[in-house]
Amino acid sequence: MTMMTKRKILVVEDNALNRVLLCEILKPDYDVVEAKNGREALACLAQYGGAFSLILLDIMMPVMDGYEFLAAVKDHPEYSSIPVIVTTQNDGESEEVAALSCGAADFVAKPYKPQIILHRAANMIHLRETASLVNAFQYDRLTGLYSKGFFCQLVGELLRQNPDKDYDIICSDIVNFKLVNDVFGVSAGDRILCMVAREYEERTSGKEICSHFHADQFACIIEHKWEYTEDLFQDICARINVMSQTQNIVMKWGIYRVEDRSVPVEQMCDRALLAARSIKGQYKKYFAYYDDALRSKLLQEQEIVDHMESALAQEQFEIYLQPKYRLKDNRLTGAEALVRWNHPEWGPQSPAVFIPLFERNGFITRLDQYVWEKTCAVMQDWEKRGLPRLPVSVNVSRADVYHMDLAHILTGLLEKYGLPAASLHLEITESAYIENPQQIIDTVSRLRDLGFVIEMDDFGSGYSSLHMLHKMPVDILKLDMKFIQNEPATLVNQEIMRFITNLAHLMSLGVVAEGVETAEQLERLREIGCECVQGYYFSKPVPVKEFELLMEEKGEGRR
Repeated sequence: MTMMTKRKILVVEDNALNRVLLCEILKPDYDVVEAKNGREALACLAQYGGAFSLILLDIMMPVMDGYEFLAAVKDHPEYSSIPVIVTTQNDGESEEVAALSCGAADFVAKPYKPQIILHRAANMIHLRETASLVNAFQYDRLTGLYSKGFFCQLVGELLRQNPDKDYDIICSDIVNFKLVNDVFGVSAGDRILCMVAREYEERTSGKEICSHFHADQFACIIEHKWEYTEDLFQDICARINVMSQTQNIVMKWGIYRVEDRSVPVEQMCDRALLAARSIKGQYKKYFAYYDDALRSKLLQEQEIVDHMESALAQEQFEIYLQPKYRLKDNRLTGAEALVRWNHPEWGPQSPAVFIPLFERNGFITRLDQYVWEKTCAVMQDWEKRGLPRLPVSVNVSRADVYHMDLAHILTGLLEKYGLPAASLHLEITESAYIENPQQIIDTVSRLRDLGFVIEMDDFGSGYSSLHMLHKMPVDILKLDMKFIQNEPATLVNQEIMRFITNLAHLMSLGVVAEGVETAEQLERLREIGCECVQGYYFSKPVPVKEFELLMEEKGEGRR
């Protein structure tokens, strides 16, 4: 059984006999530290990091007396909350008053009476610890704003007392705050949180209820008196960036209009935070309302999450292949493996819904591995049946690179299915390269050394494409076809596409354009020298059996 640690008391007394007497009274119940004067007492506070529950202080001492010591303690943020009981002579009323006015909490008279000393000490320590517990419940230690629990309590009371007033709960969080901590350090992250807290207080004029909920999440409730604008929240974000001397702090806000007061306050805040999360990744979008549409979307997403494990176990996910064609002879040269989800009750599910959701919750790594294995099994089947060795590209998400031994898993699959590395092309989005370039470079370089062909997907959709391209280990660019999907085509768009294609060829990179839907687009791509395409003009993604028929039709039959 572990013994409870004794509370620590600092006894400050210059008279050796009195000091010994106090220590004898206190030692059975407390861990006692002794000091002969105020200067020694300050050294003891520094030595123990202020970890004292109580200080017993004589006023009249040499070197540094009790009044000087009280003044020093009162000015020190770490020590000022430690209660001080002053010891005085029976006739020392003036000393008692002076000590109390300097910050002492209580006094005891000399000569010392053991039971009086023990009761005064126990009562003072109990009062201090009770106050600390209340303060810890009510306030966030870092920012000074209300804690989550106390905020919810106060907001509940406010709503009950003002049934006729309209209120909004506004919550925010900082995008990629963990990255801020990793790059600038935890202390810099804490300073930013304190800046956000001050901004909340200033914007609400200190009259509203504000809380530091958790990590980078904040909340406040304000009376609904105006409509919110993007400029308002963008201005707050800009101010925080200026104050923090960085340019990469992005905040998102969610607003819950309080209509149903039977909803628990914590759930109201959860809804506001969900609204904030719903716009992550949307450029120049700073706030969103929680509404029925968002609620319906969230319920749908929750259903998907509830069924994803069983769907994978029951192989409801199916591999589809989208053909890639060579422009010079319209010959089938490969495919991209995509995943489709055919739920037995709901029917086909849109990848545009479940793929981003799985990327957010991390399930994408398991789904990717499922797709890789199914793809390898298909290519092995082609090999056994004498069908041509067409390369197939698979998607590799940034989570795969960051959270698994990617090279080990992929080479294991090749060994299992008896395939050469060049048969499995790996598509990695441009945004993954930009977000954490060195880790991507290291991982992809190793994969290329093992013989894998690397395709940079969605090239042209990011902000740093040309700047980053010369550093990136890549074999093929897959062009983002937003440049040519507008009709009619503009000369500028055409020249941008030509420039990128020529640049790729100068770097000995292949070019694949995806999303080709019309003959006009195809001709423009042919004219600028793009060698391979994929898109609905040739074929939508199809089940494996249908793809094998396309192989037959295009002359890619048995060897």
